[in-house]
Amino acid sequence: LRLLPRQRYLRAERAELGALERKRNVLCCLISRILKVEKQLHIDNLVFRVMDACQKGELGPGLRFLSFSCQSVDVLSCVLRLLHQGCLRRQGERPHVLEY
Repeated sequence: LRLLPRQRYLRAERAELGALERKRNVLCCLISRILKVEKQLHIDNLVFRVMDACQKGELGPGLRFLSFSCQSVDVLSCVLRLLHQGCLRRQGERPHVLEY
């Protein structure tokens, strides 16, 4: 059994991090685009629409060549990130409804 040199491991980790960053950016853009059109949406419906768009490959202009698996955890993570950044907000009396 022989281990690869450390440099190769670092390159692989950087490549994986880059892929995850691109995936997160695509999901955040898709969430924003959907909410811009709908103005407000129940969080369950938003997750469904994002996952459906990913499965159909409808990621937007210039992103049709991308193909990756999308799970509800990925979408919810991006929703929380956008909430924290202030791009999205919850309705006061109905916290399960998101607004852009």
